[in-house]
Amino acid sequence: DAKLHLAHCPSSAKVGKTSLIMSLVSEEFPNVVPYRAEEITIPADVTPERVPTHIVDYSEAEQTDEQLFQEISKANVICIVYSVNNKTSIEKVRSLDLLWCGGASRVPLILVGNKSDLVEHSSMETILPIMNQYSEIETCVECSAKNLKNISELFYYAQKAVLHPTGPLYCPEKKDVRPLCVKALTRIFKVSDLDNDGILNDNELNFFQRTCFNTPLEPQALEDVKNVVRKNLNDGVCDNGLTLKGFLFLHTLFIQRGRHETTWTVLRRFGYDDDLELNQDYLFPPLKVPPDCTTELNHNAYLFLQSIFDKHDKDRDCALSPEELRDLFDVFPYMPWGPDVNNTVCTNDQGWITYQGYLSQWTLTTYLDVQRCLEYLGYLGYSIIAEQESQASGITVTRDKKIDLQKKQTQRSVFRCNVFGDIGCGKSGFLQAFLGRNLMFQKTIREEHRSYYAISTTYVYGQEKYLLLHEVFPDFDYLSDADLACDIVCLVYDVSNPYSFDYCAKVFKQYFTDSKTPCMIIAAKSDLPEIKQMYGCSPLEFCRRHRMPPPQSFTCNTAAAPSRDIYTKLTTMAIHTKLHNLTTSTFWLRASVGATVFAVLGFTMYRVLLKQR
Repeated sequence: DAKLHLAHCPSSAKVGKTSLIMSLVSEEFPNVVPYRAEEITIPADVTPERVPTHIVDYSEAEQTDEQLFQEISKANVICIVYSVNNKTSIEKVRSLDLLWCGGASRVPLILVGNKSDLVEHSSMETILPIMNQYSEIETCVECSAKNLKNISELFYYAQKAVLHPTGPLYCPEKKDVRPLCVKALTRIFKVSDLDNDGILNDNELNFFQRTCFNTPLEPQALEDVKNVVRKNLNDGVCDNGLTLKGFLFLHTLFIQRGRHETTWTVLRRFGYDDDLELNQDYLFPPLKVPPDCTTELNHNAYLFLQSIFDKHDKDRDCALSPEELRDLFDVFPYMPWGPDVNNTVCTNDQGWITYQGYLSQWTLTTYLDVQRCLEYLGYLGYSIIAEQESQASGITVTRDKKIDLQKKQTQRSVFRCNVFGDIGCGKSGFLQAFLGRNLMFQKTIREEHRSYYAISTTYVYGQEKYLLLHEVFPDFDYLSDADLACDIVCLVYDVSNPYSFDYCAKVFKQYFTDSKTPCMIIAAKSDLPEIKQMYGCSPLEFCRRHRMPPPQSFTCNTAAAPSRDIYTKLTTMAIHTKLHNLTTSTFWLRASVGATVFAVLGFTMYRVLLKQR
């Protein structure tokens, strides 16, 4: 709704503001004019901008300054009326404290010169310097309540000032687009530049046109637009496409010619509010995630993210260099990925995030913090480019884990493994080995760049799954529900430290003895001499008593990349132990053989697909 406030200049009565309102409503000049017209609501269906408009009159004779202040505080736009045939009235406009009326609260102002039927000259020469002095003044219009000249135009301009204000877009003093507007339009250009070549070609321009205005540009209209840019800007058109400079020039031209609605339509389509900030509703669309459900990216979201990767992987090496990564996130207000991401996902020999690592990080964000994922997809323009209602359409909320147990099957593709162990037992090495990093490589990682997560793909019976490893802080007394909520538990101990297994046994007995969450014990640093553990029984006997698989030997002190077999076994166990009533020994035999075979097949398929990319 728009609330329109008509005010006359203080101490300058009889300018005709009430007559203007009554002429608009009755479409004829009133013979009897009261001090003040009652509040009038114009229905949406009879206004050009299709919004209901409330018109509020003010009378100095009937109302106090306090009442005026109250009305102004509620107004969306203020019309200040003066009489064009009265020099005193015009001078009152010049001396009026416009900041008091609207500037302080950024309410747009419109100067209205009434009684134009009584003079042959225009007041614009006197009024224009005032308009240039105050950026809050949207426009000035001369009209006549008596002969109905520009009456409907006045209220159209008032609505336009609310819905398509000039202030946030344009600086009249500098005759240029404001920095915030340039920033927003630059993001829009980069999102629309689907091949990232710095030019909007005809296909991209037509997609942009359909997205914002629901209609493509005719070929001749497209050429006319580019010709206008060519005539005014040397580098506005390149290779028959529109450059960023050309795109910004066009919007500057629209604004200067009074077509603010064109630029506002574009801005609002791409999620911006009246302050040129991205709407919270746009960035965070509603998404309900019930308890015991997880969030994953669906096929459409992965396709979109793949297209974003391809768009920025300019050298086609299936990895994002630091420069390419900065370019990808240039449409964000901040850099979302820090150095820890490079130690959370797979990288190439140069330490650059690979295609697989890129998708893994997006999968991790979606699983751990779906609201942040929605925000990130919003910055990238997912709903616009993928032509979806919102980012929420790219998210799958998995069904309750209890239903998976009942049906003995799951559609989930991301499985969480929480890794427990005492200080120095090798937990971090276990996480980094999942990313293909041996001990020698791990020693090069700076402590401040360390990550407590690692995520990558594994193959279970030929199907690609994501395994998410989370290193839990070893403070035994402060384990939270989040530390315990997972699909499988890893209990890591150091075979060369006689006191290391004791921690694993205590964690299992206190938190997981009666839990349905499967557990696996990892005998880390198995390249070192094994020392008897100072516990009541051996790790192997402990596993037998509690019907767990035997301890799995593991080391990352290898010349090549550490073996990934253990991670495939973990994923297989996470999926199937809770879904099938198998004995531990039978399951472990099947899981070990099946996981190894299909891991080899899956990795071969991955190499083929990667080569195709």
